[in-house]
Order: sequence, then C-alpha cells, then structure tokens
Amino acid sequence: MTREEKSQVIQDLTAQLADTSTIYLADISGLDALTTSNLRRACFKANVKLAVVKNTLLEKAMEASDKDFGDLPNVLKGNTSLMIAEAANAPAKLIKEFRKKSKDRPLLKGAFVEEAVYIGDDQLDALVNIKSREELIGDVITLLQSPAKNVVSALQSGGGKLAGILKTLSEK
Repeated sequence: MTREEKSQVIQDLTAQLADTSTIYLADISGLDALTTSNLRRACFKANVKLAVVKNTLLEKAMEASDKDFGDLPNVLKGNTSLMIAEAANAPAKLIKEFRKKSKDRPLLKGAFVEEAVYIGDDQLDALVNIKSREELIGDVITLLQSPAKNVVSALQSGGGKLAGILKTLSEK
C-alpha cells in the first residue's frame, strides 16, 4: 500500500468516525469462511457496517478525529473489526446473539457510544442494555399516554352524567 493510499484510508476512516456516535471494535479472528459470511449477513440485516481495519491506520484516524476516544486506541492489537451503527445497542445485541452459535466470537474489544468509552468484553451486557433512540421515544410516549388514559377511563366509569364527570375530575 502506498503512502497516498494509506493517507486516503485514514481520511476515509476519520470521516466515518466523525459521522457516527456508535463505534464498536471487535475481534473476529478464528471464524471460518462460512461463519464470517453469516456474521456479515447478520450485520447487513441489523444495519451495522462491518469492516476489518488495520490497527495503525485506525489509530491515526482516531488521533485525527475531533472526538475523545480515551483508552480505546490501546485495544488496537491483533485482529480488529470496526462495527458502525446508528442504534447504540445494535452491534452489542448482534454480538451477543451471534455468540449463541459461535461460542466466544466475535470478541468485544471496546466501544465508543455517545461519547462514552467501554473497554473489554465484560462490557457487552452493559452495552446491550443501552436503550436506542427509538426505544427511548417509545418509553416517553407510553409515559405521556398513561395519565391521559387514566383520566379517560375514570370519566367513562363516572357514568357519563355531568355530576359523575365533575366528581371524577375533582378527585383527579
């Protein structure tokens, strides 16, 4: 690879890092061709971009980025695959689900999610439990609908008469 090609790869990686707030680093070494193909297919279905990267180029891209990756560059040893997704917990869920079939791979090296850095495979469960934007919006909508549903059901149980409605509203 020439210097110009390396420089272009670093620029591309830097742009990818700048465009996302969810970055996972995983080790997929030791997977056979069929398992790797299944992982790539699962990533595609889950809207997760998977790319094997060269550690030195990714480290330079992290340095060039305006984000603070903390100790994440320290995990760039051995085989490293970059997983990028819009949903913060999508790669973690994918890794956990995929491990049910392939035992200990992919191995989570670290993650950068919404400016927080997670180091090590033991952080996988914490990352799975992060709620996605859609899940948070659903929770907020449910919370907002709950009081309105209570008032409507109380009004309906008041018998529909003006006295019953006034009594129910005064109790609420």
